[in-house]
Formats: sequence, structure tokens, C-alpha cells
Amino acid sequence: MPANPVSAPSPAAPAAAPARQAALPGALSRQSEFGFRVGSRLAETCPPSAAQLESNGGAFLGRTGTITTPHGEIRTPAFIAVGTKATVKAVLPESMADLGAQALLANAYHLYLQPGADILDEAGGLGAFMNWSGPTFTDSGGFQVMSLGSGFKKVIDMKSVDTSGPDDAVAPGKERLAHIDDDGVWFKSHLNGDKHRFSPEISMQVQHQIGADIMFAFDELTTLQNSRGYQEESLERTRLWALRCIEEHFRLTSAREGKPYQALFGVIQGAQYEDLRRKACRDLGAMPFDGFGIGGALEKENLGTIVRWCNEELPEDKPRHLLGISEPDDIFTAIENGADTFDCVSPTRVARNSAFYTPQGRFNLSGAKYKRDFGPLQEGCDCYACTHYSRAYIHHLFKAKEMVSATLISIHNERFVVKMVDDARLAIEAGTFFEFKAETLGRYYS
Repeated sequence: MPANPVSAPSPAAPAAAPARQAALPGALSRQSEFGFRVGSRLAETCPPSAAQLESNGGAFLGRTGTITTPHGEIRTPAFIAVGTKATVKAVLPESMADLGAQALLANAYHLYLQPGADILDEAGGLGAFMNWSGPTFTDSGGFQVMSLGSGFKKVIDMKSVDTSGPDDAVAPGKERLAHIDDDGVWFKSHLNGDKHRFSPEISMQVQHQIGADIMFAFDELTTLQNSRGYQEESLERTRLWALRCIEEHFRLTSAREGKPYQALFGVIQGAQYEDLRRKACRDLGAMPFDGFGIGGALEKENLGTIVRWCNEELPEDKPRHLLGISEPDDIFTAIENGADTFDCVSPTRVARNSAFYTPQGRFNLSGAKYKRDFGPLQEGCDCYACTHYSRAYIHHLFKAKEMVSATLISIHNERFVVKMVDDARLAIEAGTFFEFKAETLGRYYS
């Protein structure tokens, strides 16, 4: 059972006064310890044709930039590798640094349950605890509370719009483990069934103890299966929770004097509805957040459109993080429509099933044809796995159920995605982004 987070009253009703007025003296001034600077704009370095603009459905909002945190800079666009439980699965932090990862993202829900946010606080924060000296992110725990609470484990269906079912649907054969009210969420631990409470205040307390450079406001996750009426109700709940998150964030920033400043990002919901997405952006964009996360239900074919809706409304001088993508076509779509950073567990998750990325697509190393293939996972790749080991050897490790197979493939997959995004950033600066995109995706999906 995790220790209780820093004690603070959890209001029965959302604060009516603007959070900025409720901030304690000095808290707002500390926001200067976090910064974002826009570099090159895609529309200026690579002026799009009329056909490209028509195909995209609107202006290209991509840009490069630099996020400044107490633990270093992040050059954007950037892929943020996921270290859910204060570790990128099967990979040492030193290896993540060697392959070029600029920042890591951990999960507040999982760290709250185990080992407990107080343990990380005593250790000096997330980075010190896991021996990572660079910038860190934590999400609010909202996704896991809602998805695991509905019995969907790690994934909620975001592939199709179907609002014919109930708004409180659960996965077949599962019981609902999370119950939402206007004050917060009651949920049962997926580890042992213990009952816990998350509210905006508790999420802020947990994330402050975890100590990441960038954290996210507590929001309600909805899916493409929720009705329009429920999406509207949820969006208002998330807006009111955002105000409470800001107020508690400023209170804790002042109370925990001497700790590095932690930036707070608001989370944009609204599913597939343009008016709801734009309203959420205007509402949260007027609040004193340090940046924004674009979350919730995103149909793949409408990803670029939804990201563009949001970034047309959000303040241009603050960074935007797109939660949970890593497929090459999604990455390019997100970048050209204004996403600065994004994260996903996919590179390491697929690696544990022997899948590895190459410029020609994704392949499974478990295939018999790799038994005598003594070449690297990818010709020309500079990662540790490719420069030291062969496909045949890693194939053998996987077949022998040796854990180091996941380590080596994960190192390669993380390097592949990190380098692709780094190269996209360089291409924006060089004025060759659209050519680089066409070449990269043309090969990958050929």
C-alpha cells in the first residue's frame, strides 16, 4: 500500500476564483525556470504547395524549438521514450543516453502504487532514483485509472466511432474498477485490489513527490465510443479539474521551496469533435499552464486534423505534447501539424515479441530465415545492438528465451525512432522536410 501523498484538503467543489489569483506569492515567478523557444517554422523553411495545403486540410504548423528544464534542454520535435515504472523496459538509463534519448516519461499511477511516490521523493526525485540526469516527464495517471478501471488493460479501442453502446462500458468479462464523480475517481489497484482515490489535488501531490521536470494535469479519459452528451460533460469536468490542478500545483511549488521547478501541462480532450477540441484549447490555453498535452480519443485517419485544430488555438509560445504515438506515419503527421514532443511504449513493447524496425518496415526476428543471418538488425545503424551483434545471435537469444534479446532489440527500436525524429527536425531546419517525409514513409510502407 503506497504511503499517503503530501496532505492537503480536497475541495468538495471546484474553485470558483481563477487559479492565477489563488496562487501563493512567488509560485508564478518560478515558472521562468521552465522555458520554450520556437526555432524554425516548417511553413517558412519548406513553403507548401497549394496541393499540399489542400491535402493537409489547412496550414502546416510544424516547427523546431527548445524546451528548457532544470535538468537540461530538449530540442524539438523530440520523441520521449517511455519508462513507465522508472525504467525503460529491459534497457539501462545509460543505454538510453547513448542512443540519443533526450528525456524519459514515467507513469504516476504505477509509481504511486509501487514503490510509492514518497520513496522517489526521499531519493531526490525520479531522475536521481533511476540514475537519469536528463529531463523527465510524468503523466497524471488518468489514462491508467480510466483504462485499467474499465478492464481494457493498456489499450482502449480508438479505431472507430461507435456511440451506440453505454458510456460506462467495460471490457468483456471484466468488472469496472474505476468510478468517476465530479471530485475525482475511486479505483481499485490492478495489483492487489486495494481501493484508492485520485483527485486533481492528489495527482498533483503524487507528481510533485515523483519530481519530474514536466507533469500533466489530471483529466478524464474518454473514448470514441462515448456519446456526444458524455463528451461534453467530461470536458467540463476536465476543465474544472484543470483549475484545481493549477491551484494545488502553485501551492505545492511554494510549499516545497528548494525543489527544482516542475512544469505543469494541461491536457486537451474533446474526442473527434472539432468544437469541443477548440473549446478545450481556448479554455485551458487561457490558464497559466507551462505547456499542453493533446490526449484522448484520436482516430488514426483524423490525427493530423485534430492536432491541427488544437494547435490553431493553443498559445504558440508554449510546447505541445501528443500523448501515445510512435508509428512513422503518425509521427510525421503530428510533427507537420505542430506537435513538439510525443511518447509511446511501442518500441520496447514490440521488441519483447521480437519485432524490430528498419527503413524498409517492421519485421519479426523470430522467423527461421534469421537463423543464419549474420548481418545487423539494420545495415548502417549506429546503435549498440547493430554495431556489436548479428540477427542470428539475437534470433538465438529470443528462441532460447534469454531476456537480453529484448534488451538488444529495444535499444535498436528506440534508436530508430529517436533518430527518425531527430532527422525530421534537421530536415525542417534544412528546408527538406517534405522530401525527407516522402522518402522515409515511401520506403517504410513499401
